[in-house]
Amino acid sequence: MKRTTRRTFLESIVLLPAVVGLVAAAAPADSSKASQASMGYQTSPNGGKQCSGCQFFVPGEDPKSNGTCNVVDGSISPNGYCRAYTPK
Repeated sequence: MKRTTRRTFLESIVLLPAVVGLVAAAAPADSSKASQASMGYQTSPNGGKQCSGCQFFVPGEDPKSNGTCNVVDGSISPNGYCRAYTPK
C-alpha cells in the first residue's frame, strides 16, 4: 500500500481548486433554455396555474416584479403560464 506523505497531500490540496476552476471555465454556458414561443408562454394565468406557483420560476425583486425561469428564456411574469408549468 502506498503511503501518502504530508508533501503529496499538500500538493494535491493546492492543485485541486486549480483543476476545478479549469473544468468550470471550459464548461459551455447554459444555452439550454427554451424560447417563450416554443413553450407557449403567455403573460396571463391558465386557470389557477401561473408561474409564481411553478417550481421553475425564479422570483423578481418583489412578488409583482417579473422574474426568470429555469426552463424558459427571458423575462417571466409571475402571472404568466407556459407548458412547462409544474406545481411547487
